[in-house]
Amino acid sequence: MTKALVGIIGGSGVYDLPGLADQREEKIETPWGEPSDILRFGRIGATEAVFLPRHGRGHRLSPSGINYRANIDALKRAGVTDIVSVSACGSFKNELAPGLFVLVDQFVDRTVARQSSFFGNGCVAHVSMAHPIAPLLAKRIAAAAAAESIALVEGGTYVCMEGPQFSSLAESLAYKGAGYDVIGMTAMPEAKLAREAEISYATVAMVTDYDCWHPGHDNVDVASVIKIVQANSGNAARLLARLLLDFPAEHEPCPIGSDRALDAAFLTAPEARDPALLQKLDAIMKRVNS
Repeated sequence: MTKALVGIIGGSGVYDLPGLADQREEKIETPWGEPSDILRFGRIGATEAVFLPRHGRGHRLSPSGINYRANIDALKRAGVTDIVSVSACGSFKNELAPGLFVLVDQFVDRTVARQSSFFGNGCVAHVSMAHPIAPLLAKRIAAAAAAESIALVEGGTYVCMEGPQFSSLAESLAYKGAGYDVIGMTAMPEAKLAREAEISYATVAMVTDYDCWHPGHDNVDVASVIKIVQANSGNAARLLARLLLDFPAEHEPCPIGSDRALDAAFLTAPEARDPALLQKLDAIMKRVNS
């Protein structure tokens, strides 16, 4: 068994992890460039955790300017076994009102300007994204929300747009018509890269607005988003603290194999793999190479 180390990626408005004891900071170098910020290590109860603000302290990075590969690689090098991503999102359904948390289980990737894989020419690999969320991790998040009486909806489809602009009305109506539940700007390629890195991953989407489809609400703007995010920051902190307090000491093997995603992913023959790329993949491929 592998010791559990939980990585928390904080999105808009979530720039810290209150209650983290025995804190230390570490700058981790990656072959993919600089992560969003220095990693902050500590524990809540007996559970060790690592916190990374996705946009950097002070919200310096736009959704398209985040180095997602460096973030996931740094967490992998730190020994993270499970990632909980927290992000703001818009809602396409009346019942998913601002202030509610949605534990999504599917993604639609509409990004166009981001590096979405660690692999490529010289080492081709295709991991499954049929079920992008690790189910045991999601169940633990849902249990933590219930224990803290935090309103959370289990299941939903998150469409990830490129941004940084908010949706046009035509886009918003199209996504709503397609049956999607929420929209955000950061879950992709984060979830894909976590799968390639064999780290169990789950997203808590904090609803801040109704995008711009809802005739009874103003169009989304930064001020309205921040207002809801600030109101929800206490709930996010309580949810994460309870999750960590109740987290098992050992990483639970994922029933859908998210922590063994590379087992059947490679197409490039070993003798044909690019040594330079393999060197960059040392952390990502550590298990399969050992």
